[in-house]
Amino acid sequence: MQFTTRPEIRGTFGVAASTHWLASQVAMGVLERGGNAFDAAVAGGFVLQVVEPHLNGPGGELPLLIWSEQERRMRALCGQGPAPALATPQYFRERGFGLVPGIGVLPAVVPGAFGAWLTLLRDYGTLTLAEVLQPAIDYAEHGFPLVARVSQAILAVRALFETEWHSSRDIWLPGGAVPRPGELFCNKALAATYKRILQEAATACAGPTNRTAEIDAAMQVWSQGFVAREIDRFYREEQIKDCSGERNRGLLRYEDMAGWRAQWEAPVTLDFGETTVAKCGPWSQGPVFLQQLALLKQASLENFEPDSAAFVHRVTEAAKLSMADRLAWYGDPAYVDVPLAHLLSDAYARERWVLVGNRASTELQPGRPGGRMPVLPDPGVALRELARSDARFGIGEPAFADLPPVREWADNEVFVGDTCHIDVIDRFGNMLSATPSGGWLSSSPAIPALGFSISTRLQTTWLDDGTAAQLAPGKRPTTTLSPTLVLRNGEPFMAFGTPGGDQQDQWTVAFFLRHLVYGMNLQEAIDAPAWHVDHFPGSFWPRITTLNRLSIESRFGESVLDELAGAGHVLKVGLPWSEGRISVCAQRRDAQGRRLLLAAANPRGMQGYAVGR
Repeated sequence: MQFTTRPEIRGTFGVAASTHWLASQVAMGVLERGGNAFDAAVAGGFVLQVVEPHLNGPGGELPLLIWSEQERRMRALCGQGPAPALATPQYFRERGFGLVPGIGVLPAVVPGAFGAWLTLLRDYGTLTLAEVLQPAIDYAEHGFPLVARVSQAILAVRALFETEWHSSRDIWLPGGAVPRPGELFCNKALAATYKRILQEAATACAGPTNRTAEIDAAMQVWSQGFVAREIDRFYREEQIKDCSGERNRGLLRYEDMAGWRAQWEAPVTLDFGETTVAKCGPWSQGPVFLQQLALLKQASLENFEPDSAAFVHRVTEAAKLSMADRLAWYGDPAYVDVPLAHLLSDAYARERWVLVGNRASTELQPGRPGGRMPVLPDPGVALRELARSDARFGIGEPAFADLPPVREWADNEVFVGDTCHIDVIDRFGNMLSATPSGGWLSSSPAIPALGFSISTRLQTTWLDDGTAAQLAPGKRPTTTLSPTLVLRNGEPFMAFGTPGGDQQDQWTVAFFLRHLVYGMNLQEAIDAPAWHVDHFPGSFWPRITTLNRLSIESRFGESVLDELAGAGHVLKVGLPWSEGRISVCAQRRDAQGRRLLLAAANPRGMQGYAVGR
C-alpha cells in the first residue's frame, strides 16, 4: 500500500464526503440522529451554500443521482433550471452579442437548487425541512470560518462590488473591507430568507399537517412567493454592468420561476466490466464519462501502469474524442435529438478508437453517429467577443477568473473552483451523489432582500443556429455538472464526483480506472498524480478553443513528462497538487457477507473531508 495524505475511511453505520469539512460533518450528524442518506445530503447541501458561496448558492443548480434501497433502483434528479422565456438568440444578436455574457444578469437561468433539494427531501427523506435547514441557518446567522479562497474570490471582484454591484458589496464587504481567511463570517440576509420561508410554509399549513405538505408549501413560497417576486423585481428594474462593458437589465421573470419544477429522470448507464455506471442525461456532460469508458474498453489498460505515460496518453485521447462529441451532439433532449444510444454503443467506440494512435491528436474530431453530420459553433466567436468586452472583473466560471496573488491567503492552493460535491451512504443501503453549483458570489449581483446571487449557467449555450446546445426559451443549458453512481453486479457500489467544470469527467475517469482496474483503494486513487486536457471550446465565457494542451501535475516525474512531450502532447506542468477535488463514498461486502462502508476525499484545496463510522 502506498502512502496517502489521509486514511481511507471505513465503517458500517454511515459515511459522507464533500468538498467542505463542515458539510461532511453536518451530513454525518444527520445520520447519527436517525436520518437517512437523503436527509443528510440535503442538510449538507444547504450548508455548502453557506460555507462555499464562491462555489455554489441557493440561486444555483443541482443535478443528483440516488440509489433507493427500498425501491431497488437508481434515479436522476434534474435541478438544472432552463432559459427564461425572454432569452432568445435574436435578443442577444440584436444587441451585438456573439455569446451570452459570463457575468451579470443576462446569463441567468431559473434557479433550480432549492427546488431540487426539497424535491429530494419530500420524496425520499424522513426529516422536516426545519430540521435539515437549521445547520445552514445557524452558520449563516452566527458565522462560519472563511476558507482562503472565499476571501480571494471577494478580493478579485472588490472593485466591481464597490463601483457597480452594491448589493454584493453590502454582503461580502462588511465594514467596507474584504473579510480575512479564518474569520467568522455571517450572511444574515440569507439566514432571514430561510427563516421566512420556514415561517410562511408553516403558516400555509396552519393546523395539523405533515412534512410533505410543508415542503410543498416551502417550494411554493420560493417559486411563487416572496423569493420569486424579489428576483423578478431585481431583474426587471436594475441595470447591471457585465463583461460587455455595458449595463443591462435581466431576462429572468416571476413566470419563469413559477412554471418550473425539478424532475426525476432515468439515468444514462453503461456497463464496464462488472460495473454499471450511471450519469445524468445529455443536458449534462455526464455521458462524456461513459463515452470514455466505452472507448477505453479497446485500450488494453491492464498492460500499462496507472502512473505511466501510456496510461495518461490513452485516457487523454479518449477524452479528446468524447469531448468533441459533447460539442457536436449534447443538448437538452426535450429540444434536441441526441443520438445517445449510438454514441455509447460498442460499435461506435470501436470505430472511434481507430483514430487513437501513438501521437497526440491535434484536431477536434467529432464523430458521425448513424452517419449524421456534426454542426459546430463558430470557433472565432471567442476572440471577437474578447475584443469588444470588458473582462476586468472576471470571466465566466470563477475557476477561470483572475485572482490576486495574495500569498498569505493562498498558501499552496492554486485551484479556485466553481462547484461543490457531496456523497452519502447510510446504514440502510441508500446512496447519493450530488454536484451543486452556480449562484457564485462573484458572477452575478446578490438580490438585496434575499442574500444570494442567481446562476449564470446560460453562458454555456451557443447562439449559433443548428448547434445542439443553442439557446432557446425554456431549454436547459448543457451543464458541466456530473455526479456519478456505480453498481457492481447489480448492487450499489460507489458514489463520487468533483468540482471542475470541463475537467469533472476527466479527473473522475482516471480515479475510477485506478480504483477499478488497478486495485488502488479510494484514497490512493484520489491522491495519485492527476491531469486534464484542453482540446475543445471551454464551456464558460469567453469559450476560447484550446487544442492539445495537457495540464499535468509535476509529481508524475521527468521521465513520464518527457515521454508525453515526445508523443506530441503540449504540456503545462502544474504544481504537485494542482488537479482535482474528488470526493467518494463506496460500499462492499466482506467474505462473511457483512456490509462495509468506505469514503475518501481530496486533499487538494485543503477543505474536502470524508467522515464515517
